[in-house]
Amino acid sequence: MVNHRDIWRAIDALAARHGFSPSGLAIRAGLDATSFNKSKRFGPQGRERWPSTESIAKILKATGSTFSEFVRLVEGESKRANSTKVPVLGMAQAGQHGFFDDAGYPAGTGWDEVEFPGVTPQEAYALKIAGDSMMPVYRDGDIIVCVPGAGVRKGDRAVIKLDSGEVMAKEVSKRTRDKLHLTSLNPRHPDLIVPLKQVVWLVRIAWASQ
Repeated sequence: MVNHRDIWRAIDALAARHGFSPSGLAIRAGLDATSFNKSKRFGPQGRERWPSTESIAKILKATGSTFSEFVRLVEGESKRANSTKVPVLGMAQAGQHGFFDDAGYPAGTGWDEVEFPGVTPQEAYALKIAGDSMMPVYRDGDIIVCVPGAGVRKGDRAVIKLDSGEVMAKEVSKRTRDKLHLTSLNPRHPDLIVPLKQVVWLVRIAWASQ
């Protein structure tokens, strides 16, 4: 039997599987950014609100997913995904040698963990923001979840590590054959154009706790 909770969990898991927050998935599908917000899932007096079939069709098209895949999430994969724990590292650790492999995955074990839907610990990890260089988008203490295998496209927010050891969160505005154009999240910091040969790894930000 399909219930309200499973439908919304499946949408959350589908978003995470493709490297989006629920709001990011809604935008990618051409819907209002708040369409999948938790506040929209219940009406006055706690009455359940269900996503429309049109909305589901649009997110399936936006992610290249089939209805069968979505049904599998509804039937159980989403429940297992909701209990997934991924490692949490500090931004300073991300810049140090030995904490990450060449693909942008954390090396070693024993990290703190945070729960995140739709991925396995081998597919994603979390970073804890320190300082105010990424305000007002990300604040000190916020947790961002990164999915190295998700691919990064124009308009995505991503974490970039340079060969200097510097780690930063930026918006990817353009990518050419040999350069990466980055828009700063904090207007007090300049935008950057970085030679790709200086980029150690680049991973998409899939979700943030704010």
